[in-house]
Amino acid sequence: MVRFGVIGTNWITDAFLQAAKQVEGFTLTAVYSRTEEKAKAFAAKHGAARAFTDMEEMAASGEIDAVYIATPNSYHEEHATLCMNRGLHVLCEKPLASNAAEVRRMAEAADRNGVLLMEAMKSTLLPNFRAIAESLPKIGKVRRYFASYCQYSSRYDAYRAGTVLNAFNPLFSNGALMDLGIYCIYPAIVLFGKPSEVKASGLLLGSGVDGEGSLLLKYEGMEAVVQYSKISNSYVPSEIQGEEGSVLIDKISTPEKVEIRYRDGRTEEVTVPQHEDNMKYELEEFIRLIESGERQSKPNSHENSLTVMEVMDEARRQMGLRYPADMPS
Repeated sequence: MVRFGVIGTNWITDAFLQAAKQVEGFTLTAVYSRTEEKAKAFAAKHGAARAFTDMEEMAASGEIDAVYIATPNSYHEEHATLCMNRGLHVLCEKPLASNAAEVRRMAEAADRNGVLLMEAMKSTLLPNFRAIAESLPKIGKVRRYFASYCQYSSRYDAYRAGTVLNAFNPLFSNGALMDLGIYCIYPAIVLFGKPSEVKASGLLLGSGVDGEGSLLLKYEGMEAVVQYSKISNSYVPSEIQGEEGSVLIDKISTPEKVEIRYRDGRTEEVTVPQHEDNMKYELEEFIRLIESGERQSKPNSHENSLTVMEVMDEARRQMGLRYPADMPS
């Protein structure tokens, strides 16, 4: 069994622990929160034996082997590095950090300490993402990747009413690109590698984060087109267009239906069964890597996480979007 501690007690941690019930080799041992009341309540809710309000104490306790980090983006490097320096494996929510410089330092800390560091990007580890990758040879030469993730934020109404919650606060390295755009960019990097050019535009809100945006990634012989938003909805599917057909993807963030439409009019359903608690697949990958002694996931590798962050850094540069985490300390 891999003994886990969780850092962060929000809804995404609840979802992660729900999915963990489906995964062999997982046991929740400890919970960290800044307040004792919340730490104890969350530990009791999920059956953890220990509750901590001191992260260093939890990391040094000898009672856990790994941590799942779901704190605000701007804290990821600090929290992950603290844990890795104590010999703990780290599964860290996406985006892995605030910028590429932080990702590089995190990867160096993982290598230095001989531990596993993996970005918890669920979509590239789903069975239906593998179905997408395996379908690409069927559509001939790929010419365009189009990914859309536009979802009106449940926190945007508060923003419009004058209350800036964490989701729209640059202090936490948040905004539409980091929250939703990454789901469009990460699959492109896993499937097609690093683009030769990035062009980006976005709408900056008064709080200092982006509400929506678009990216054009240039590759030899093809392009990747990305649109994302937290201030409007879109209902169009994503697709990968080839010279002989196209792969249609219902939701790029969580592919559940995948279909090939060939140029000659044929259609082929390539959807595969997938558990509704879809975070289980990232956790299964993480535990498998620990048990096998591997220190990087192939799809969610340090290199891919770094490339994704470099693309987003360049997109933010072109938009004029800077976070406090980007400033020299």
